[in-house]
Amino acid sequence: MFDLSGKVAVVTGASSGLGRDAAIAYAEAGADVVLLARRLERLEELAEEIKKMGRDVLAIKMDVTDEENVKAGIQQAYDHFGHLDILLNNAGIAVHGGVDSLTVEAFDKSMDVNVKGIFLVSKYVVQHMIENKYGKIVNVASINAVMADKADIFIRHSYNASKAAVVGLTKGMAASYGKHNITTNAVGPGLFESEMTEDTLFKSDDFLTMYNTMNPMSRPGRRGELNGTILYFSSEASSYTNGQFIIVDGGTSIV
Repeated sequence: MFDLSGKVAVVTGASSGLGRDAAIAYAEAGADVVLLARRLERLEELAEEIKKMGRDVLAIKMDVTDEENVKAGIQQAYDHFGHLDILLNNAGIAVHGGVDSLTVEAFDKSMDVNVKGIFLVSKYVVQHMIENKYGKIVNVASINAVMADKADIFIRHSYNASKAAVVGLTKGMAASYGKHNITTNAVGPGLFESEMTEDTLFKSDDFLTMYNTMNPMSRPGRRGELNGTILYFSSEASSYTNGQFIIVDGGTSIV
């Protein structure tokens, strides 16, 4: 049920962190991969690694907030493979600050990347999925879609808002496209070490001590521990799972 042989997986934000790990997991499961991100050099390095696994891979430089860039990149991917079966909308940023200190520009940037980016990439991928009568869309939200924190290091109001919007968008897409044999689901990571967190949260011993004390598993997520949920949503194992949001956080959200 988890075999992705013959499928093509499109991954945004694939140049580092959870997106990079997921791209490798897709290749390991048998899929060919389209790598999308702004940093082409990193994508090309990852592409070489995936090619050694015997998979076809395409690296495309893309700004997910630029509609013409997205439209051209998705068309390039479709022209190369002839079908696009899986979409992992992973590109995202975390802008720190509360509504009392955030600038309008910072708030807009957070919403543009985290919400508008998913809208634009999905807009051009889903058209091909409808034609093919098949698709698996996985949107990366966050535990912060449903939880906030008063600790100063974790005040990210625009991030809370944008990730909650991702969950809402996921449900809307699921309701509309299910009839085309397209499922849309969301995954909500808790604290994982990534480029987004390594220079802030993982450099604060006080924060990590607090997090580990509160987390039922007493630790952050490890690399690769999000892949199982992503592969579930991307495979036939989830053939009748649609519009759902699974939080992968070691249990932080239950205590």
